[in-house]
Amino acid sequence: MSTIATNTASRDRVITTLNHRQPGRVPIDFGGTMVTGVHASCVAELRDYYGLEKRPVRIHEPFQMLAVLDDDLQNAMGLDVVGVFARNTMFGFPAENWKSWMFNGLEVLVPEYFKTTVDVSGDTLIYPEGDTTVPPSGRMPSGGHFFDSIIRQEPLHEERLNPEDNTEEFKPVTQEDLDYLTRATQEAAATGRAVAATFGGTAFGDIAMVPAPFLKHPKGIRDIAEWYVSTSSRQEYIHKVFERQCEVAIQNLERIYAVVGDTVNVIFLCGTDFGTQTSAFCSVKTFNNLYFPYYKQVCDWIHSHTPWKVFKHSCGAVSKFLPGFIEAGIDILNPVQCSATGMEPVELKAKFGDHLVFWGGGVDTQHVLPFGTPAEVREQVLRRCEIFALGGGFVFNTIHNVQAKTPLANIVAMIDAVHEFNG
Repeated sequence: MSTIATNTASRDRVITTLNHRQPGRVPIDFGGTMVTGVHASCVAELRDYYGLEKRPVRIHEPFQMLAVLDDDLQNAMGLDVVGVFARNTMFGFPAENWKSWMFNGLEVLVPEYFKTTVDVSGDTLIYPEGDTTVPPSGRMPSGGHFFDSIIRQEPLHEERLNPEDNTEEFKPVTQEDLDYLTRATQEAAATGRAVAATFGGTAFGDIAMVPAPFLKHPKGIRDIAEWYVSTSSRQEYIHKVFERQCEVAIQNLERIYAVVGDTVNVIFLCGTDFGTQTSAFCSVKTFNNLYFPYYKQVCDWIHSHTPWKVFKHSCGAVSKFLPGFIEAGIDILNPVQCSATGMEPVELKAKFGDHLVFWGGGVDTQHVLPFGTPAEVREQVLRRCEIFALGGGFVFNTIHNVQAKTPLANIVAMIDAVHEFNG
């Protein structure tokens, strides 16, 4: 049987589980989205473990230093999902025209406009659009493993606040972007795997996006703390931002669907986190008043015009928001942070399993995967699969990305455990 024929079975099993039917085995995703990825250092170790061709891995998402899982590694790991990403990275340059870069002693490939300098403390600074004539927008501490946004908010004057300053990044999709997405989705669909697409522009209030590391001179409210305060004290301002963002997003989705069509199975909507470890960033009332209307508009358009399933990422204790997610039209919950308050797997599956697909939750990435033994990893993976896989509605992934320094033996134990469960 050919690889593509085998992978077509992958697409079918993902579609089956997305429709809450029991597939022949639990589908697996690593690398399909920017929140289900694998750190570059771990991807390099996995390539060595599986005896694959020796070559540097490609950093497609430099903000978190996530690497592309090439087709040979996807086959070795038995993955069922392939990702399509927006043309530009979080730092505003395309992931193309690769060049070599040394990353903590590991040779990797980075995009052409991945431009960095090192400051006096040894920290690595990265620049929006690769323009080193403007202030840097990201910082990686010396010996670190990913970048943090540099807050570049100009002094705020309440009487001069203009919502348009927070909407400059929401622009009509260009023909260049459409051509890229057409090629990328066709190539992804040709693998036979399910296609998860991140088109961008629908991340209402995602604090990874608020500082705008992709803009050279961001204006408006760009400090994360100030943004959170504004969701309570300046709701009219935030509504105006979201209204404009929503308008542009739907117009862009119309144009994107016209060229990519049904080749996409899952669309990444938003990465806004509503939960902390034990509580939430806002009340259900604030969610319903401020966020829900825009999620609903976008989800309604998607479900009325496409077969795509809507993927929502929200870390933490979010069980009280799930009825609102469902009512808004969200189909998929990620990362399913089972260690957070109120996120017990059995209860989540019982209460929400008929309406939400759980994409994640397969193993804890704060304690068990990085610090447990391979036996402990195996035990938790088998138990989570037993709970979440019943009746479909489960795509295996970790709880957020696999981080640097995660022991290779534990990553392999996790993958092997899923295949053990699948028989």
